[in-house]
Amino acid sequence: MHSILQRTGRSLREIYQEYLPMVYRIAFTYMKNSYDSEDAAQETFMRLLRCRKSFRDTEHVKAWLIVTVTNVCRDMLRRKRRTELNIEDFHALAAEPAETDDTLMEAILALPDSYKTVIYMYYYEGYSTTETAKILDKSPNTIKTWLSRARAKLKEQLGEAFDA
Repeated sequence: MHSILQRTGRSLREIYQEYLPMVYRIAFTYMKNSYDSEDAAQETFMRLLRCRKSFRDTEHVKAWLIVTVTNVCRDMLRRKRRTELNIEDFHALAAEPAETDDTLMEAILALPDSYKTVIYMYYYEGYSTTETAKILDKSPNTIKTWLSRARAKLKEQLGEAFDA
């Protein structure tokens, strides 16, 4: 652990404290309940603890966490399908609760996994399509297509209430 994270100049505790909310929010978009989301977040940080990879900087760590939590959630969902959703739990996660809209959040959570991920990375984490493509190991055109299709689905579901 020492040499892996020291290259970033950050301790595991600092990385955990900074990125736990983000990892948990991503997990929640997949797992749709707080218990499984907590398990996924914990497993993600356990993998970071066991990771032998050298990270260039904190952005590299952040990208690794996003990909890893996505993979952990997909693995968990393959093993056990859960579909319960408590939208009130999601409000507690929002960076800006005043701007959270139940209808929009429900529409985002109903999107296919790939669309949810790119929407989250683009709008909530501020990654460009090129950065998202690099992180997800997809072409930038694929990411643009997924964003476009996700926006179209949201507009179809929400009508004029949706403004991308």
